[in-house]
Amino acid sequence: MTAPEKLPESLLFNAENPLNICLLGYRSHPFVGGQGVYLNYLSKALVEMGHRVDVMSGPPYPQLDPRVTLIKVPSLDLFEAPSHVTALRPRHLTSWSDFFEWWSMLTGGFAEPYTFSRRVAKLMKSRGKQYDIVHDNQCLGYGLLELQKQGIPTVATVHHPITRDLKLALKAAPNWRQRLLIRRWHSFLRMQKKVVQQLDHIVTVSECSQKDIAEAFDRPVNTISLIHNGIDTDTFQPRAHISSIPYRIMTTASADQPLKGLRYLLEAIAELKPSFPDIELLVVGKLKEGGQTEKLLASLGLKESVQFVSGISTEALVDQYAQASVVVSPSLYEGFGLPAGEAMACGCAVISSDGGALPEVVGDAGLVVPAGNSRALADALESVLSDEVLRKSLQVKGRQRILEQFCWKVAAREFTHYYHQILGSVSADNSPSGSVETVEPIHPEGGFVRADH
Repeated sequence: MTAPEKLPESLLFNAENPLNICLLGYRSHPFVGGQGVYLNYLSKALVEMGHRVDVMSGPPYPQLDPRVTLIKVPSLDLFEAPSHVTALRPRHLTSWSDFFEWWSMLTGGFAEPYTFSRRVAKLMKSRGKQYDIVHDNQCLGYGLLELQKQGIPTVATVHHPITRDLKLALKAAPNWRQRLLIRRWHSFLRMQKKVVQQLDHIVTVSECSQKDIAEAFDRPVNTISLIHNGIDTDTFQPRAHISSIPYRIMTTASADQPLKGLRYLLEAIAELKPSFPDIELLVVGKLKEGGQTEKLLASLGLKESVQFVSGISTEALVDQYAQASVVVSPSLYEGFGLPAGEAMACGCAVISSDGGALPEVVGDAGLVVPAGNSRALADALESVLSDEVLRKSLQVKGRQRILEQFCWKVAAREFTHYYHQILGSVSADNSPSGSVETVEPIHPEGGFVRADH
């Protein structure tokens, strides 16, 4: 397993070599995490390169460009069930995937990556020959190895090893019972490690992730290819008609996920509150009632200074960026740092930690402080909020950096190169031709009906 070599520049953009590509996502709605954002923009960019793209996804389903076909792969979707305990029905007992998904959640596990990959492997027994490439988005289930055995060229994007999330969650756990539950939840990591070791083609989104994946999953670093995420610079751009709100800070964070470092941002704001009484924080994320963040807000006296929004549209998100005086990414670790890149594309002044790949994205176009250091974060915020010249300079530099180095058009070109290199040819002579019917499974282990998508 080695990373593909570079193709000649003249071959990278040949529109006469389109591919039939299937992207996979076990849960892909943009409001449940960056994976849905990745699938949406990558599929759109690949279509605009001239490729034909299908997306197979479990629920919650992604929002996609109309030119991209969504193939739904139903699951029990237990997170949306009124009660996951009573969600099992007699018909589910005839399906190992259904039963295991239910049993795993009942016992504190997370089975979606495993069960989704099984369902996809079954679908691909009849459909796999219709695709030149199957590209997984961090499902990393055993079913991918089945696709590889079927002779289907299979690629997987690993944004970052979830081992990082596990270590930080264990460190933040208050007692042994919580640590036991956390270990049980992350038991899928054993599967992911085996799949990463055995899958022929792995790609990641940053140099930091490249090194971390090699270390966490015992895979040689030179067999992991690097293609940066892109930013949709047409959508994420400055909005001159919207004025920023003085002393408005914005961040994107899952409120009670230690990895995101929200605690340190809240501590920094509490430190600045006496000097900046009008300081306020908007968190794009959901506050867990009775959770650690809610308790911290009360102890710091910040309940009236912090608001949370979740489930907002992309347009509303861009409006919020326009209203922010400064955007902060305080994560302890990021495999890429998409929110920081989106904020920079919107012309925001950005402060980030040095966690993971954030310095690769921010570069010298923002202020970078040590991860987990609320004092350093407070100093950086004071500088940006007090110095209009510095703030405007960061706004201009951030937008320019994203335009020059990070966009989905560049990512799609690099993936086109990568796919062709995997296939060993830039010729489309052997590619499947003609339109492919869209089918939707009515049951993950059962038959199919045509879908009017």
